[in-house]
Amino acid sequence: MFGLWKKQQLKKQYDEMLLADIDTAKRNWDNARQTQAAVYDSDEQLVAETELAKAKYYFLYLEAKRRQIKGHIQSSVIDH
Repeated sequence: MFGLWKKQQLKKQYDEMLLADIDTAKRNWDNARQTQAAVYDSDEQLVAETELAKAKYYFLYLEAKRRQIKGHIQSSVIDH
């Protein structure tokens, strides 16, 4: 019974950290896309870095969705 409160607090703390990581990953992905669009002749490394940033963001987003975290995440932030 006493461990339940601590477990809930720990879950809340990690959920907040996940939301912060999602925000950071989204900014990094947006930055990588803008850099790739701004460069006239993008090479394979730049494309790979953009795809890596996208994969990190999607991974964190799906983890938040799996955990059913309610926060400031909007479904409109994903561009398909």
